[in-house]
Amino acid sequence: MNETLQTVLWVVVPYVALAVFVLGHVWRWRYDQFGWTTRSSQIYESKLLRIGSPMFHFGIIGIFFGHAVGLGIPASWTDAIGLSDHAYHLMAITIGLAAAVACVGGLFLLIYRRRTNRRVFGATTVMDKVMYLLLTVTILAGVAATIFDSALGDYDYRQGVSIWFRQFWTLQPDVELMSAAPVLFQTHVFSAVLLFALWPFTRLVHVFSVPLGYLTRPYIVYRSKSGAAPQGRRGWEKVNF
Repeated sequence: MNETLQTVLWVVVPYVALAVFVLGHVWRWRYDQFGWTTRSSQIYESKLLRIGSPMFHFGIIGIFFGHAVGLGIPASWTDAIGLSDHAYHLMAITIGLAAAVACVGGLFLLIYRRRTNRRVFGATTVMDKVMYLLLTVTILAGVAATIFDSALGDYDYRQGVSIWFRQFWTLQPDVELMSAAPVLFQTHVFSAVLLFALWPFTRLVHVFSVPLGYLTRPYIVYRSKSGAAPQGRRGWEKVNF
């Protein structure tokens, strides 16, 4: 590919996607808070959802932390603590593939459920379909790249893709690092970039609305007609009416 196209693919598009990701969430929060939801379809079908959803979410969490380490921590840091390249790649591949198996298996069940259940499919929007397509391409390309280019091949993403990723945040991305990467890694990265651009306009916004308050608040709101404050664990507050 010519240099201009490479610059568009690995500099212009990623920064535009980042801007859309940030501004899109701001817009969505200000003007579409009632639409800020997972659009749950549990009421239509729950058996496959009960299996596929935990598999997918636990798998994607593992993949997220694996990417945070693989992309965010330079190879020199792991060398400094005495972790050899062989040990690092063995750990990354085994743990990463375990998370990928759970993620891909859960995603397959969720897509199968959405496609074969008439009521669930009827509740699926066009944006949902595009999101699932990009999510599938991103995950499968990442798994394939890990197996064929890293585990069975000789490409070290920590000397290419990872460096480009860190340079991206310092506004100095080296286009040649991505243009020299294998096609599977390029597909994985570019589809992920497009997915982030689409993110604010899909059900994926629920990632930023994790109900951590459920871990500490009571199951019910305690109401008392007396003037005395209720006694109990933190989180039980009197509601006057």
